[in-house]
Amino acid sequence: MNYKETVEFLFSQLPAYHRIGKAAYKNDLSNSTAFDNYLGNPHKKYKTIHIAGTNGKGSVSHMIASVLMKAGYRTGLFTSPHIKDFRERIRVNGRMISRQAVTRFVDRHSEFINSLKPSFFEMSAAMAFEYFAEDGIDVAVIEVGLGGRLDSTNVIIPVLSVITNIGHDHMDLLGDSLEKVAAEKAGIIKYKVPVVISETQEETKHVFLSKAAETNSKIFFADRNFSCTLEDMNYETGKRFYSVYDKLSEKRFTGETNLGGNYQAKNLQAVFQTFRILKGIFSITVRDISKGISDVVVSTHFTGRWHIAGKKPLIILDSAHNKEGIEYVISQIMKIPSTKIHFVLGFVSDKDISSILPLFPAEANYYFTKASVPRALDEKILMEKASISGLQGKSYPDVKSAVRAAKSNASDTDVIFIGGSTFIVADAL
Repeated sequence: MNYKETVEFLFSQLPAYHRIGKAAYKNDLSNSTAFDNYLGNPHKKYKTIHIAGTNGKGSVSHMIASVLMKAGYRTGLFTSPHIKDFRERIRVNGRMISRQAVTRFVDRHSEFINSLKPSFFEMSAAMAFEYFAEDGIDVAVIEVGLGGRLDSTNVIIPVLSVITNIGHDHMDLLGDSLEKVAAEKAGIIKYKVPVVISETQEETKHVFLSKAAETNSKIFFADRNFSCTLEDMNYETGKRFYSVYDKLSEKRFTGETNLGGNYQAKNLQAVFQTFRILKGIFSITVRDISKGISDVVVSTHFTGRWHIAGKKPLIILDSAHNKEGIEYVISQIMKIPSTKIHFVLGFVSDKDISSILPLFPAEANYYFTKASVPRALDEKILMEKASISGLQGKSYPDVKSAVRAAKSNASDTDVIFIGGSTFIVADAL
């Protein structure tokens, strides 16, 4: 098969959560373990850092990888979902896996794949683990796909586990309370492996403390040890300054970042806590951390988070897709001086948007649309549901036409926000 045929096989022959949703979710690690054993446990040939969470795990993964790269370590990065190209999920020192390597993996292991019938994500994780080993990397940053305990990535034994914010997402699969969701995320905590919790949340902290005690793991709540503040973003340069205060050493670290979301303050605290722990394993300087954070977009090609796509009008894309993430984004948008705000919105059909739509301001203009994936919620259904929350606008059959309409209606001093799901952002880009 050529690359196009291989990717079509990955998407169509194997269940993929990002395309069909709940039906693709596996509730055990048997396939992942079998695939890993068949490949000879390739992830044991390099160090790994495992990252889970509802919000922030992508940003934290990319920042940690960027810092390690600046320190001179050959760094693998496995993330999901991709925005435009499947290969975005698997990178070494910022470069995507080659098309030939993707095709070679499927061809080489086709007989085993046909017998095991792994899911799309099980296949992707196995591909990443083997590719990193063949490349001879020093360390891999591995982002959990969904949950933690039963995620395909949870066959690794990392040098550090990191768990970011716990929020209301995938609760049909992970549990109907933050406590239950946290228990699934806590499944990545391994015996005597330290764990960083980015944010102390009253509903979930006891879950992590209990799991860490069970596994004899040292646990660190980043927000207890570090405090981060962010200056307002400069929309001309796309950058903003941050200040991180180390409560233990009473030192203050300052720098700049082109990750514009206000939620990055909590993620930065987790990154600084992470490298305090990792300094006994890796040789990392304060300059490496500063450069890794400031250059993350260039280093790892991170996109889709508070992405500035235009300036007159100001066009912002963000892939926040659950209540907590969207709440942060809306709060920040509402503080931007503007004449009018235009929201280009779309969601997946299995998302509970009843608690999300009321967060949006009624006085804005709305362009309801759907992404080009099977899971996309019909734009007319979205418009009907939004009207119940007092949100008025028109529906558009695809993202391109919705964005075109928003641009035609916006003045230079307006703001256009595009989001609701990763797939909306992907289509817009």
